[in-house]
Amino acid sequence: MKTSKITVSLMFTIFISIFAGSMIVSAKQAIIHTENLNVRNGPGTAYDKIKQANPDEVYPIIQINNEWAEIQLYDDTGWVKTDFITIKEKEFDQTKGKNTKKQIVISQANTHLREGPSNESKIIHFVKKGTVLDILAIKGNWYKISYKNRTGYIFREFAEREMDNSSKGLNNKTIIIDAGHGGQDVGAVGASDTLEKEMTYKTAQELENELNMLGAEVIVTRKKDNYISLASRTSLSNLKNIDAFISIHYNSVPNIPDANGIGTYYYHEQQKKLADSIQLELIKETEAKDRGSSYGDYQVLRQNLKPAILVELGFISNKEKEQLLLTDGYQQKIVSGMVNGLQKYFSH
Repeated sequence: MKTSKITVSLMFTIFISIFAGSMIVSAKQAIIHTENLNVRNGPGTAYDKIKQANPDEVYPIIQINNEWAEIQLYDDTGWVKTDFITIKEKEFDQTKGKNTKKQIVISQANTHLREGPSNESKIIHFVKKGTVLDILAIKGNWYKISYKNRTGYIFREFAEREMDNSSKGLNNKTIIIDAGHGGQDVGAVGASDTLEKEMTYKTAQELENELNMLGAEVIVTRKKDNYISLASRTSLSNLKNIDAFISIHYNSVPNIPDANGIGTYYYHEQQKKLADSIQLELIKETEAKDRGSSYGDYQVLRQNLKPAILVELGFISNKEKEQLLLTDGYQQKIVSGMVNGLQKYFSH
């Protein structure tokens, strides 16, 4: 948002241990405790670096191989040295619907398991029809899975999604994700020249990916860095048969450089329940300062006849918070908070 206006982690608990007769599911998490930790595409320093992680970022652990841990990223996985992480067990109460395990069922006989996400990649195994597999990641049109101690990729058309307990509230729901600003409208500018339009687009993409995985139908107001008028965004919402509209923004108040926190806005009373639910879960996941859910006179809300909210996910004018908001780990927490909020909203 511009200055005139007053994104846990996305945890995929993919590999879990279920104890007989118990309702508690346990999953390992990696907590990073060193600056600029190299994340590699294999368990060793000979493998290529694919990104860097930073202190206090939290990632689900898929497996541990000697001194290396494979961690879940947004749309792929990577490996980090265990010397530079803290391994923590996280428990989820299944009775509260917190098991977010996602699976596929192989729909064709002798489906190819490939080394990489491409038809040109080497076939490393054949998978029987009807086999149920955990999803490690989604990369384009490919599922990354583990089968008989081999990690590889299966073309999405050869598998059917199975919905988990937590996804039932989102299955068949239609949600519009509105990445604020775009094109010549850059929105707010951060302390280090971060552009709001780029951050909102990044968060919107990750939220779209997660909601799709959970069975929702997602409509986006912009698919690239282009200008879309506020009236067009609102018209799209009113014309479509949707269940929720989320407009994503980041805040900036340069004359108050230590301003921080997350706030969620609604205009019509019918929108308040959604705003309350999203705000509550965002704060739970991010532990950010709670700026509450409150009335906001914004066009995308005022002229919107559907359950619609506008979220201000942090202050990019705060240099410390700006750097935190740019990390994958914190973005995971933001997305997880919004997903949890939607699930809670639809479950009531």
